[in-house]
Amino acid sequence: MPRKLGRSSDQRRAMLRAMVTDTIEHGRIQTTVTRAKETAPLVERMITLGKQNTLASRRAALAFITREDVVTKLFETTAPAYAEREGGYTRLTRVGPRRGDAAELAVLELV
Repeated sequence: MPRKLGRSSDQRRAMLRAMVTDTIEHGRIQTTVTRAKETAPLVERMITLGKQNTLASRRAALAFITREDVVTKLFETTAPAYAEREGGYTRLTRVGPRRGDAAELAVLELV
């Protein structure tokens, strides 16, 4: 069962789409451990789509990623860099508690 992350399903989907887009665009994001654990498989799925490099896979990526320029970057630079790799494109590193609410923070980055 997927984590609810304290949001309704449409808000949760929008948040995850934004986090996947930012991770692919910048190569890394800092967020809570729980959100990072939910985001990592989605990032990996998008990179796998990028490796297929078909029209159908590009449209599937465009349906989830919120910006066209990020999809172009995914298909032209990011995915080809992982051509020899069979999965495991992301790394989750815990960085300690957040000041204020002490939520456990993590950095999700592309390997």
